Formats: sequence, C-alpha cells, structure tokens
Amino acid sequence: MIAITSLLDKKTSARVTELTEHLEEKFGLAGVKVTPYPHLTLLTAEIPDMEELKQYLESVTFETENFTIRTTGLGVFPGPNPVVYIPVLRTAPLNNLHGTLHRDIAEMSTEMGVYYNPNLWLPHISLALGDTSPEILGPMFTFLCQYNFNWEITLDNLTILQKCGDYFLKDEEFHFGRPELKTNRKQSLKGDTI
Repeated sequence: MIAITSLLDKKTSARVTELTEHLEEKFGLAGVKVTPYPHLTLLTAEIPDMEELKQYLESVTFETENFTIRTTGLGVFPGPNPVVYIPVLRTAPLNNLHGTLHRDIAEMSTEMGVYYNPNLWLPHISLALGDTSPEILGPMFTFLCQYNFNWEITLDNLTILQKCGDYFLKDEEFHFGRPELKTNRKQSLKGDTI
C-alpha cells in the first residue's frame, strides 16, 4: 500500500517534530517516526501502475492552488495501541480535494484503505502511534494539554509515501499550481511588470 499525503509546511513540521521528540523523551514513544515527515494522509491504496498514478497526481496538482487548513484540540483512536492525533477540521477545499482523489484513484486501485472513504475519513496529524498503550494516555494528555493546537497550515503539495522496510518514505512530491503562474506572481510581488 502507498499513501497519498500532503507534507506539512516547515513551521508546522517543526512544531510536530518538537512534540514527537518530547513524547519520545518523556514516554519512550517513537512509533510515529515510521513516517519521518509530518503529514496529513488523504488516502491509502494498492496501485498496480505507479506511472498512471504519478501522471494523475501531476495533473491534479497543476490545477490545485494552495489552501489553508485548521487544526484544533487533540484526539485519540482507541485500541490496544491508541493513536494520539491533532484533528484537522474538514473544510470545502479539503473535502473537494479528498473526494476527487478518492473517486479517481479508486478507479486505478486494486484496494483502497477503508478509513479514508469520504464518509469515514477523519483528517488528522499523528503524534503517537504503534507503541502506545491505554495506560500511558493519561500522563501523555496531561503533558500535551500545555500546548495550543489551534493551528493554520498551508497545504501546497501531494506526496506519495511508500513502505520501505520499516519506514514510509517519500517516493515523489507534486506541488500545487502552475509553475508559470507562480513565477508571474513572484515577479508581480517584486513590482516587475508582465
């Protein structure tokens, strides 16, 4: 299975990395580091033709502009190894992108991750997973409650993550927008005329 994600901007990535490092130091939790890049997962899928997927993602990102998402609070997916996360609020731009990706990638996939179905998907940024336990949740939440999780994050990419050994690593990254429009915008901001 591959994951279609959006890597977080530098500022947010630094915040998430700082938090996960504190969780490792204080509670010995390092499971989230199987994916070394702070990200938002949009879907998981089994894809037989990766070139078809890459061409599709390139065309989608070409037509997609950067947009802002917001987070608030903390959440937990229960189980023997609970997942602790920062919830991402669902907005029209995020839902539209997710719905389009899910619909189109389902056509080229042999299997889609069930939790990423548009009717079930709960967008989130993972802070701890895999090596957690119910017993550690209380102390972990006591520690995390000192932080503010009301963040604004600019999404500007779609990134394929693939399982490589024990890790999920970056396969390819596609940035939103048309390159010529970005160049023109930068020139306009500098005061140049086009």
